[in-house]
Amino acid sequence: MANTPSNMLPLGTIAPSFKLLDTTSEKYKSLQELKGSKGTVIMFICNHCPFVKHLNSEIAKTAIEYQHKDISFIAISSNDAENYPQDAPHLMKLISVEQKYTFPYLYDESQEVAKAYDAACTPDFYLFDANLKLVYRGQFDNSRPGNGIPVSGGDLKGAMDALLEGKEINANQKPSMGCNIKWKKQ
Repeated sequence: MANTPSNMLPLGTIAPSFKLLDTTSEKYKSLQELKGSKGTVIMFICNHCPFVKHLNSEIAKTAIEYQHKDISFIAISSNDAENYPQDAPHLMKLISVEQKYTFPYLYDESQEVAKAYDAACTPDFYLFDANLKLVYRGQFDNSRPGNGIPVSGGDLKGAMDALLEGKEINANQKPSMGCNIKWKKQ
């Protein structure tokens, strides 16, 4: 397992727009149509990464909890599916169903969206406010495969709660850690 940290996009960055294939509905969806009225979580994940697998069920539960509070969740896979066929769109759809995702799982075939977000690893989490301004980026929580710390989503939940309560979000944010995004050879 590679231990690649987030690049930590500067707070205040406006979410780059995109229109990507939602592997579940098989329709193209844009950020504008998917964003939440109070906030939007964008997460770069993939099918095969052990770090993502470790968090998957808690990500699904957290999404349900906060979607009811008008924060939308959007998952994006930007991995090179040609060299990593386990991350192919048809398998993304299967993972989405298996994990009971209540959010779109988008495929960034060109990898341009991952580059625009300066995404580095899976999972990589970003929280944007109602105006799509970045207010949190970093880890889901301190749990990692094999470290014995229970998965809670505490870091991301703390940021979402502060956003919903109109409180200042702690700017001391820890990078996420995971497998590097599988970039296409140039």
